Amino acid sequence: MSLFIKLTKEQKQFMIADIQSFFSQERDEEISEFAAERVLDFVKESLAPHFYNAAVLDVKHVVEQQFSSLEDEILTLERPIKR
Repeated sequence: MSLFIKLTKEQKQFMIADIQSFFSQERDEEISEFAAERVLDFVKESLAPHFYNAAVLDVKHVVEQQFSSLEDEILTLERPIKR
């Protein structure tokens, strides 16, 4: 399953450099650009969907709250009907 992530060449290069830097600083290990790109592919394919889905749920909750608030505001516009 491929996530609908479209990265520019510059974004991808920046991420690859970050991965290489992480390995260098945290693991004292130098990895090639190719190896870093494989790590990026793994993150995109295996881990990113979890973060994406969590973000979707966050957005859903925000929209629900805004809709509820808007609904409450609309209801304040109602006028009593005399019978």
